[in-house]
Amino acid sequence: MQWSYRHVSGFLFLASAAGMAFALYLEHVQGLSPCPLCVFQRIGLIGLGLISLIAFLHNPASNAAKRVYAFLGALSVLWSAGVAARHVWLQSLPPDQVPSCGPGLDYWLDTLPLKSVFEQVLTGSGECAKVDWTFLGQSLPVWSLVFFSVLALISIWQLLRKYPLAQKAASKK
Repeated sequence: MQWSYRHVSGFLFLASAAGMAFALYLEHVQGLSPCPLCVFQRIGLIGLGLISLIAFLHNPASNAAKRVYAFLGALSVLWSAGVAARHVWLQSLPPDQVPSCGPGLDYWLDTLPLKSVFEQVLTGSGECAKVDWTFLGQSLPVWSLVFFSVLALISIWQLLRKYPLAQKAASKK
């Protein structure tokens, strides 16, 4: 069976929705507050979900439009994977090398320009180095990195794969 562009877009949307549902479950049911890096990972995942949903609904006929959607989706989830990799790195630091905790994300958003907030969050903070949850001995950022990497590979495949030419002969029958 060949996966159509629409099927893959639908899968990416559902995977993004499942990832966000799990993040919200951990936050609201398990009581794990997301750190700033977790919030930034969510932004990329939401971006992939929205782009994939639009691509699924639009189901473009032109290869150029398909590639635009796939590029934007790949860029979005690569953002999440990059932030997750930074998060994993912060958690791997010895305690004496972890950056000091600063004010919370809410304070930064209220007092700093958005560019400065991005710079502050991406340089990491001590609260992001704390391991609150593990599964099979790995922290949530590690599992997030694996999840985002799989979605990124699928998105890049969606971007680079060859699409069959639209068959005009079928519509003439």
